[in-house]
Amino acid sequence: MSDDVPEVDGRDPARVIEEAVAHALRLARTWPAWDGRPIPAGDRVYTPHKAVRRLGDHLVDHLAELEARLAGAPPPPDHWHASAVTTPADLAPFTEEDFDEAYSRLHRLGMIWALRLRSLDDERLDRAEGGAWTLRQVAFHLGSTYYADAVGDLTPPA
Repeated sequence: MSDDVPEVDGRDPARVIEEAVAHALRLARTWPAWDGRPIPAGDRVYTPHKAVRRLGDHLVDHLAELEARLAGAPPPPDHWHASAVTTPADLAPFTEEDFDEAYSRLHRLGMIWALRLRSLDDERLDRAEGGAWTLRQVAFHLGSTYYADAVGDLTPPA
């Protein structure tokens, strides 16, 4: 992931997140075929569980930021270990049941984001607040499919 200011375009920011979640879930549908070996990506390694964890944590982290900013409160500090660690749970086999749970979790988080973003007007989405990204930029940042793409499509060869 990059800390560069996200580029935005004319797309609906809610749709950007919905499409990123849908893309991740399409890939995750193939992850029960994972062979158990961590997948290198840059200077990190990823597994199906780690990708789901990171995507979910990323959505939750920025949702807390968005809600704090809308309420006029300071966003919570960032204490995530993020993808710098691979936990024992990240190394567990990824089953059909894990996909079902990931689907429910990520689909709901994407829906919460979409509903919240669609409740905001363009002025609020694009309001500059100190050195923080605009809420539109946050949404486009969340549109990254990096974590899911790091694991990729694990469909077994025909």
